[in-house]
Amino acid sequence: MKLASLKEGGRDGTLVVVDRALKRAVRATGIVPTLQKAIEDWVNVAPKLMDLSERLRDDKAPGSFELDTGALAAPLPRAYQWADGSAYVVHVELVRKARGVEMPPSFWTDPLMYQGGSDSFVGCNDEIEVADEAWGIDFEGEIGVIVDDVPMGVSPEAARKHIKLVTILNDVSLRNVIVGELAKGFGFFHGKPATAFAPVAVTPDELGEAWDGAKLNLPLISTFNGKEFGHPNAATDLTFDFGQLIAHAAKTRFLEAGTVVGSGTVANRDPSVGCSCIAERRVRETIESGKPTTPFMKFGDHIRIEMLDRAGRSIFGAIDQKVVKYDPP
Repeated sequence: MKLASLKEGGRDGTLVVVDRALKRAVRATGIVPTLQKAIEDWVNVAPKLMDLSERLRDDKAPGSFELDTGALAAPLPRAYQWADGSAYVVHVELVRKARGVEMPPSFWTDPLMYQGGSDSFVGCNDEIEVADEAWGIDFEGEIGVIVDDVPMGVSPEAARKHIKLVTILNDVSLRNVIVGELAKGFGFFHGKPATAFAPVAVTPDELGEAWDGAKLNLPLISTFNGKEFGHPNAATDLTFDFGQLIAHAAKTRFLEAGTVVGSGTVANRDPSVGCSCIAERRVRETIESGKPTTPFMKFGDHIRIEMLDRAGRSIFGAIDQKVVKYDPP
């Protein structure tokens, strides 16, 4: 089944079930009001939501309506925790190579991860609001999973069982801000503004053979200002799968139901498939010709991120955003 949240009913939105074609939806308020509440009681709630999904498919769900993605918040409009990993170490390797910095061997055995802001995610069509173009605005196409309660010290194998929903996201980065923050030796904060999510999150069974329980074997397509920017496969050159990422996040803490774990920028070693962020393209340009030529995003630019199944159908719907200038109050 596919789940989404309407921008109504409060800060956690209103849960809706969406049909496979992403054309129609029905409110799930008779079962559970929000996706957060559903994840917290997944064992009891999921079968009822699945039944509603089947009735929607058969056009037997009273109150169903035509889906408008502009009316959607992120599937989880806010979360108790957002932990973003770096599962594609080739991406990190390229960045460090362009800077002339050696890659520590531990990067291949111990995932990088940062804790991002989760108090307010943004919807698939919401604008990317930034006060200054000079901050180096970039998109990052990623895969994300939503888990139920995860015990501390869980193994990677056991962690797979806690994945309840899968989605895609745009982890917006302000590259020129990040440089200064990392120089302080303490990590990201201002360099990572609000993350945008696809219209829907789906149960793993919706992914069929493309999902092996911990990774998604399909290309992630980024289209920048109407031109394809990249289509790297999310299972190729993957160093850490979601079982490993979740286990890493839970090494010293319990993960509460509704925690979102990200893959980091989807990246392949093969340059012909393109990139899922501007920074990686700039790095490849630097390695090849000595300097980057692709600029970061400007006000008015558009980014679209989407994943299609093997039949060419959109799985999660598209993240389709415009960069706009934000004027502080």
